[in-house]
Amino acid sequence: MTLRKPILVIDLFAGPGGLGEGFSSILDSAGSPRFSLKLSAEKDPIAHKTLSLRSLYRKFSPGKVPDCYYEHIRGEISRDELFGHPDTEEAAREALEEARNFELGKDNPEDLDFRIRTALAGADDWVLIGGPPCQAYSVAGRSRRTRESLEKFESDEKHFLYKEYLRIIRAHKPAVFIMENVKGMLSSKHGGTSIFEKIVADLSKPGDDLEYQIHSFVKPGVAGEIAPHDFVIAAERFGVPQGRHRVILFGIRSDVARSVPAITCSPEKFILNAEQAHVTVGQTLSDLPKLRSKLSKETDGHQQWLSALAETQDKIQFYRSDYIEPVFREIGLAVKEARHHASTGGNFLRYELSDNQLQNGLKEWFSDARLGGVIQHDTRSHMRSDLNRYMFTAAYGKVHKYSPKIADFPRPLLPNHGNVSSIKVPFVDRFRVQLADSWSSTVVSHIAKDGHYFIHPDPSQCRSLTVREAARLQTFPDNYFFAGNRTEQYTQVGNAVPPLLAQKIAEVVSRFMETWSLNRSHQ
Repeated sequence: MTLRKPILVIDLFAGPGGLGEGFSSILDSAGSPRFSLKLSAEKDPIAHKTLSLRSLYRKFSPGKVPDCYYEHIRGEISRDELFGHPDTEEAAREALEEARNFELGKDNPEDLDFRIRTALAGADDWVLIGGPPCQAYSVAGRSRRTRESLEKFESDEKHFLYKEYLRIIRAHKPAVFIMENVKGMLSSKHGGTSIFEKIVADLSKPGDDLEYQIHSFVKPGVAGEIAPHDFVIAAERFGVPQGRHRVILFGIRSDVARSVPAITCSPEKFILNAEQAHVTVGQTLSDLPKLRSKLSKETDGHQQWLSALAETQDKIQFYRSDYIEPVFREIGLAVKEARHHASTGGNFLRYELSDNQLQNGLKEWFSDARLGGVIQHDTRSHMRSDLNRYMFTAAYGKVHKYSPKIADFPRPLLPNHGNVSSIKVPFVDRFRVQLADSWSSTVVSHIAKDGHYFIHPDPSQCRSLTVREAARLQTFPDNYFFAGNRTEQYTQVGNAVPPLLAQKIAEVVSRFMETWSLNRSHQ
């Protein structure tokens, strides 16, 4: 049965909109959206530009998006020209009302409350989604902060941004909320107390007259009955070509949960179903144009780049062994193939995507024929010495099916660092290839700093991943445009929730909300 009206959604800490994109993508049998994203809040002005642009796109039904949208993301007209275009004037106004550049915890909460009340217009059956910034919870973030004073770490405001989320729950009482955060929050402590246990306790009883059941999307049961790690979703199990593990909480207001007995007697109806086959990096990137990297700190050109690749063989020819020999041969083959890769890409490449190996609807999920090519597929510049390491790493991964550690590198390729020969090398996998026959490692915001952890699996391209390739691994559709410079684009991609995973979560939420609606109609 189709719901009579879309379920309203409010998105906090929205980033570039991955979670909202997943919820917005679901259509009912009549082709109408099951969810309507009414308000999204993001503090970063660049991510907000991405968010509001995508909001404009979604104001039009599939196939009805004006040509000027595509002209903008291809770089043919400016953002101002798009938002002022006669074909988008009303949609642009609505998009800017929906997507707000707002910092929770800093900006006036009364303004946000007013906008939420206005957006909901008295609705009770709505969903709150979002995830507070995670630096204070992440393992990497904590490891960096151990060099600071414990007092400064304990007082970090990022520990408490979830309380802004909590305040919205207390004030507006959503029927359901979805809260996403890093796996590291399970082991994070504050003042000796588990951050996860504190958050769950607060979310379970946000007010004296308000209680929520906290469910998992991967295991039947509620918080207190199941273990903390049972709230972790491993994205690679659910059709995402990436080993991204995140804590995602499914909060249901207690009176709503009591109205849906199936959440207790048939809880398996409201958990995610794992895919039988994993989606790989090779499949996901298979149809994108092959590119070469650029050279930094010297004159760039195709021939200069080819000479840098060939130099890898020269450097390791006296360090060959039974293990290195097949890698040496693979490098030789890659150098020959690299002669065909003269392009370094660009913000838009006219290209026909026709050879994608993806099945089960994923090709349709990514592609948009009206785009006429590929956006934001522009390679970085790398130093010659790093290109030698990239070539070795990619060839090694292709041959041996795993990424080499620093100890596996021939001496001439080792970085010129004082601690590289030490047993206590801080990053033994400082150079990491994303293997073609597996899912990728977690795409994180650090990809904006350098590409060493995100080397392309094809040795003949000898480079790090482009923004579009990172976005593919995060399952953003190809017509999803990221505002800002390239560094800002990478950061947004790394901080996002994979939209395809969000869609599958939204399917569960939709199923629950429809069950609740049916039960209420029969009362």
